[in-house]
Amino acid sequence: MVSEKDSGYRKNFSLIVTFIVLISILFILSLFLAFNFSKKNIENDFVSAKANVLEESIKPYNDFFLNKLPEISYYNGYLDSATASKFVDTVLLQYPFVSKVIFYDTQVKNVKYEENGLNIGDFSIGMKNVYQFGSLVPKDSIKLFGENEVRKNVSLDDFTALSIKLINFVQKLDTTKVPSQEELFSNFTNIRSNHIDYFNIPSHELLKTYKKMVTTKLESDPVYEQDMLSFQLDPYKIKIKNSRPLLYQNIRIEPVTYDPLDTSSEYITGEITLGGPFSDYKLYFISSKSFVKKEIFSFFLPIAALLLLVYGVLILVAFLIYRNLNINHKMFKLQYDFVTNLTHEFKTPVSVIKIAGNNIKSAASLTEREQQLYGKILDEEADKLNGLMNKLLAFTQIENKAITLNQDEVNIEEFIESTIDVHQLKHPDFEFTYEVSGFKTFITDPVLLGSLFDNLVENSYKYSPPDRKKLHISARLIKDRIVLRFKDAGIGIPSSEINNIFKKFYRIQNRYNQNGSVGLGLAFCKELVNFMNGDISVKSVVDKGTEFKIVLPYIN
Repeated sequence: MVSEKDSGYRKNFSLIVTFIVLISILFILSLFLAFNFSKKNIENDFVSAKANVLEESIKPYNDFFLNKLPEISYYNGYLDSATASKFVDTVLLQYPFVSKVIFYDTQVKNVKYEENGLNIGDFSIGMKNVYQFGSLVPKDSIKLFGENEVRKNVSLDDFTALSIKLINFVQKLDTTKVPSQEELFSNFTNIRSNHIDYFNIPSHELLKTYKKMVTTKLESDPVYEQDMLSFQLDPYKIKIKNSRPLLYQNIRIEPVTYDPLDTSSEYITGEITLGGPFSDYKLYFISSKSFVKKEIFSFFLPIAALLLLVYGVLILVAFLIYRNLNINHKMFKLQYDFVTNLTHEFKTPVSVIKIAGNNIKSAASLTEREQQLYGKILDEEADKLNGLMNKLLAFTQIENKAITLNQDEVNIEEFIESTIDVHQLKHPDFEFTYEVSGFKTFITDPVLLGSLFDNLVENSYKYSPPDRKKLHISARLIKDRIVLRFKDAGIGIPSSEINNIFKKFYRIQNRYNQNGSVGLGLAFCKELVNFMNGDISVKSVVDKGTEFKIVLPYIN
């Protein structure tokens, strides 16, 4: 039966080992897959996050294009050099990528321009004054051209291109419909590389008038003001906002044709075109592989920590299962030994009683001496059985707190002497000494105290060699506590067993307890001391002896 149980436990332990090996392999595989996933994810981020950097970096330009440019229309064509200068100052301050602005103070007439303008039918648009503004523009060169002045070094390309766009729009205008803002904005704006030209957008009624002026000579010869601003842009002044500084080591603006041939294989690169007036330029991203690897690890480590936590929990579960199996195995062995030894304890007196009974039964007559002998044998063996059953019953009652303390006054010196007398009659070769100091009597349960003394004395005798069967008992009063010590010269207890000796059914394997021990003696003592609100401890040196120390409350 024991071998079958051991075989079952060995199978369970093998399953646990297999489980640990399996989850360890899965843990390592999970780490490998998690790292590859982290690497792939960061590499994908390197590609996809470029759009976020572009969006953040180009935000000021989008604000300029969508919000600042339309403000020109608020002036309805009545900008002059002073108001234009103030407007441009705010632009230059708010948008550093605007390097220079040329202001064309323009008029629309029903009279043809001989020069410095464009004519189609009776519709004419021409320049009245031209100014330039910029942080690098000298003060004496702000005005480039004035009315009735000879034009010098003033290019008409920007003005002509946007004016033609405006004229084409006016020619095709359907006056029965109101054009959308998007349609107006696209026809009054001209975007080229590093350049934006913008006409203020007139009202719908004025656009109808422009339409008439193309085909009709109006009687009043009206003159209408138009403002055109030409913005020169510097893409290198765009402030790059690196929204992923742990991913992109360096970002710079380069021409779209930029393609370095000497980039080391230790670097990862990427690019994205700026678009709009900056379409000839791109954001160029470059990071060393070691730099990107840091980001990979920062992404991987939380995943690894989570996997480690799961692995740790599984290992803990496996350990708890192993511990419980181990404890159950030990408990089974202890209980098996207990049953075996208890059977032996019962079997010996029962066998003796049976033999004595058979002898009495088979004898024709018994002499008086034989009657006394058999009577003594039956009496002694019955006492052994009764004592063993009482011990088991008392242990169970104390363990379950099923009895109450019977407090009585005990004279400690008389109590020790009485214990010594009883055990010397039983073991004439047992040598006793004792001492008492600090008190004479105290209140306790004498029956429980007697059981405690008897168990410790018997334990001392049992585990002492024939030539060292000695026991010293001391009782002292120390700080309102009674300290009892039982010090023998026995075989001692190995330090590895000290923590186990008070466990139920536990027996130290040695030649002194091969028979006649059920592993309850010291466990019974501990339960007794605990029940009496005390404490028990032990000190021992192998081959030198053992000392049990009991501390009980002093009640007088």
